[in-house]
Amino acid sequence: MRVANDSALEARALSVQMGERVVCRGLDVLIRPGECWGVLGQNGMGKTTLLRTLAGLHTPQSGGVSWDGLALEDYARRDLAQRVAILTQSEGVEFYGSVQEYVLLGRFPHRTLLFGYSAEDEQLARQSMAQMELTELAGRPHSKLSGGERQRAAVAQMLTQRAQCYLLDEPLQHLDLRHQAKVMRVLGQLREEACALVMVLHDTLWAQRYCDHVLMLLPDGQVLQGGADELLTRTHLEALYQCHLREVSVDGERCFVAGV
Repeated sequence: MRVANDSALEARALSVQMGERVVCRGLDVLIRPGECWGVLGQNGMGKTTLLRTLAGLHTPQSGGVSWDGLALEDYARRDLAQRVAILTQSEGVEFYGSVQEYVLLGRFPHRTLLFGYSAEDEQLARQSMAQMELTELAGRPHSKLSGGERQRAAVAQMLTQRAQCYLLDEPLQHLDLRHQAKVMRVLGQLREEACALVMVLHDTLWAQRYCDHVLMLLPDGQVLQGGADELLTRTHLEALYQCHLREVSVDGERCFVAGV
């Protein structure tokens, strides 16, 4: 059972740069429990850098980010990791243990034993693997997984962390359509459990279905933010992606397709 969560992730007057590129200027945003924010933008606009800044992994030029009213830099990393989880695009380091051992790393911030993990930790890892349909792969070396299987294992590890806020950088990369739907349903359940979510997405249909708020990263540090119903329109999306879009309706649901 997840503990009731009244905390929020807040950015105040946040200005972020990625090399010479300005990602955002003076951004104010409050991400409350039970909200799901989609981050949209062209390649290279700094979506990953913004997400890393919200996780306390990238230092902003000015302004700051807080969780539950306390600046991220004032938390011990272990304490912050108990509250805020991040799913990155690439870990950059090969893991040579089994899938179950990899997923269990999500319990590291909560670990109470000097060596190994508790029975509760192992149970949570098994639950997360089952959610991501990895139970039969638990004993397989992580290094032998396909790209899609690795992505599901990364999501399972993040779920095992049992945080209150989840920051997800392209959570659907490498996944087939069935597993995309599976991951989004699980993330939707986290939102219903009063977790806060921020996710970088490229498919606007998933943003329409699961996000109630949107951040759109435009050139020169401009950011549009607001309700998903307000911003996920053809006019805004064409301005965002700088291409012509066709709007179609399937069973009453709007879809946007790049014009070719």
